[in-house]
Amino acid sequence: MSHWYEEAAPEADEEMRAAAIARQNSLTKPRGALGRLEHVAVQMSAIQRTLEPHANKALIAVFAGDHGVTTEDISAYPQTVTSEMVRNFANGGAAISVLAKSMGVDFTVVNVGTVYALEDLPNVQDLRVGAGTQNMCVTEAMSLEQCEEALAVGRDIIDQAGDIDVFIGGEMGIGNSTAAAALAVAHTRLSATAMVGRGTGISDQVLAKKAAVVTRAMSRHLPHMKNGVEVLRRIGGYEINALAGAYIRAAQRGIVVLVDGYICTAAAISAVKINPSIRPWLFFSHCSAEPGHSRLLNKLEAEPLLQLDMRLGEGTGAALALPIMQAACRLQIEMASFEQAGVSRGND
Repeated sequence: MSHWYEEAAPEADEEMRAAAIARQNSLTKPRGALGRLEHVAVQMSAIQRTLEPHANKALIAVFAGDHGVTTEDISAYPQTVTSEMVRNFANGGAAISVLAKSMGVDFTVVNVGTVYALEDLPNVQDLRVGAGTQNMCVTEAMSLEQCEEALAVGRDIIDQAGDIDVFIGGEMGIGNSTAAAALAVAHTRLSATAMVGRGTGISDQVLAKKAAVVTRAMSRHLPHMKNGVEVLRRIGGYEINALAGAYIRAAQRGIVVLVDGYICTAAAISAVKINPSIRPWLFFSHCSAEPGHSRLLNKLEAEPLLQLDMRLGEGTGAALALPIMQAACRLQIEMASFEQAGVSRGND
């Protein structure tokens, strides 16, 4: 039986890619002078099948969930912070709330699995799959039913988003950088020490413990990871799985995805493992200060747009990259060609 998350996303149009490259080469600039902006516009032309790529209407959705692995004392913050930060998002006090408001981008928060139930909050959707995951060092993070339910939460957020052309996912969950590191190890087979970072700002001692925790979890689960869904079930998180589901559904619907930092990239590589056809729709906003992030990006053959030494999450890096994506589109559409401007070509 096939599942919704296995349905193929639209393929890139290689003839349109060639036409977009020709368009870029006709504009009043030396070839390649706009660097990565040209690559972004050309790739968007190929997947959107138009010489006028667009990134006009975006949605930012932050998914929140708690992690049982926090019982291993691998975070600088208590688990209550996840729920407290959801309230902060709702009240407009978080970094991503400020960025979304200042940029005029639609913004929503989705509670997929906080340990503590939350009261009704403005702009927060309560879609809890469970009260946090189980400790992946001891057992599977969740059941198969919970895993698929969390994936479906992400799918449904995209299906309810209306007419958008860019999706930005964010996350909030104490302990989720440990889950992300475990996912990174699963998908790259590199060591835990290569993939763990300081997350919320842990000490050297806790950093070593975090690597040991990931190693323990992987020794338990790695032999049983027969597919991408099983990886997420065993070592994922409700918010991470919802992100993966949203990425898959966005690509299936022809919506460009702008991926945020380490945790979102761990969700993205998990989504690609489940459905490789979505990869052309994924753009990567920045390389965070988490050491494992650059290694995940390398595995995905992804070139991030920004390098700001950020490690906040929430979708903040992707929000900052959105105007760059929009500028790349406008430049391809609105710049004059040499012929239109009456400018002599060089010998390029």
